[in-house]
Amino acid sequence: MSGNRVLVAGASIAGPALAHWLQRRGAEVTVVERAPGLRPGGQAVDARGVAKEVIKRMGLDAAVRAARTETAGAHTVDVDGNVLETFRADDHGGDGYIADIEILRGDLSQVLHDDTRDGVEYLFGDRIAELTQDADGVDVTLASGARRRFDLVIGADGLHSALRGMVFGPRERFLRHLGLVLAFYSVPNEFGIDRWMLDYQDQGRSAGLRPLKDPTRAMAMLSFPAAGFDVDYRDIEAQKNLLRERMAGLGWWTPRILAHLDDTPDFYLDQVAQVVMDRWSAGRVGLIGDAAFSSSPMSGGGTGLALVGAYLLAGELAAAGWDPEAGFAGYETLMRPFVEANQEIGRLHVQSRDAAAADAEPDMAALMPLIERAINGVELPGYAGVPDFGASVSPAAP
Repeated sequence: MSGNRVLVAGASIAGPALAHWLQRRGAEVTVVERAPGLRPGGQAVDARGVAKEVIKRMGLDAAVRAARTETAGAHTVDVDGNVLETFRADDHGGDGYIADIEILRGDLSQVLHDDTRDGVEYLFGDRIAELTQDADGVDVTLASGARRRFDLVIGADGLHSALRGMVFGPRERFLRHLGLVLAFYSVPNEFGIDRWMLDYQDQGRSAGLRPLKDPTRAMAMLSFPAAGFDVDYRDIEAQKNLLRERMAGLGWWTPRILAHLDDTPDFYLDQVAQVVMDRWSAGRVGLIGDAAFSSSPMSGGGTGLALVGAYLLAGELAAAGWDPEAGFAGYETLMRPFVEANQEIGRLHVQSRDAAAADAEPDMAALMPLIERAINGVELPGYAGVPDFGASVSPAAP
């Protein structure tokens, strides 16, 4: 083992994925997560193109596929439920609008945690309270009062990253609101949802339902345009009130979906936003995933960015002999074009939902190469000669 001690903040997807690769490259890894445990459920996330290759290299292809939502595809519908357009999960080799590998965020987080928990130290219910770095390491004080020293600290703590704010500056400097708000929460499957996602759009707003592995439940998805967003992302009641207000009058099954707001166990609402930064590192502190380069849920590529970023960051650090300046630089050079393509997809998708632009025909000659770059637009080095202590044994598929 290299003896390098790395602290990762965040235990959703980017954090445990990075822990997998750091451990494989020989580092001693600690993951700190402010939540008391893994957060279940959440929105469906996708793996396409090069991200699927990363999952295979992790040895987790069977485990991830066993946890898929098994969504067959999506229908867009009109106010009366008539099908307007159909997208299948096997379109474009499984890399289409509905991906072949579609999995709830919480289920993917569980797979990654199961894979790493035996070799990685997880500290749930804690967070970084203070840190100071010097030329040789980073001194960290946790909210629990524990004091530790690490060689590197990586923030994988999401769009509202506390570590980014602590080291790089206030979030307003990096967040770019895209003019849309999304909400997700599970509801009783009184709608007969079975393997097919349904999506209704009208005048920039949308309501949808997607199947879950539990056939008695479905995942509701709601969105509305908003020029600004000033609701505290932790104030759930204020968020629910905002959602009711902005979705009032929308047709289809929207009133029935909203009727379950007060009894859902897993409500989530936030702005559709991207994180744009000139650099993803400062000294011995780096960022990954949404904390560094959120492309927004509308890109469909956030999970791919997290998985690919984890592979490249750990590989580049190890290839650079754990020199942070060289390792972080290599990671940014490889990742940035991939990130920029996915962020452009996210912006274009939001623009297409605008009522004024809904009837405009997309420029497919320009769009298709961009989509290809967003799916496969990064090379995965083999890192020959870099230590690899072997793939963890993935949980067996049922």
